[in-house]
Amino acid sequence: MSIVKERLTEVIQNQPEDASYDEIIRELAFENMIERGLEDVRQERVITNDEMEQRIKTWQP
Repeated sequence: MSIVKERLTEVIQNQPEDASYDEIIRELAFENMIERGLEDVRQERVITNDEMEQRIKTWQP
């Protein structure tokens, strides 16, 4: 089994028995967001909080 399928299976297995389809999908999406964020950190695709604050200020009229 691929690593991705193994991780998905693990996330699903860790859900409560009465978890709904929507709750499981949300958990899988959350797990994906975490993994994407960690990959961004590994690839050094990150910015400082100060830089983000400056970018946000440019969005405001």
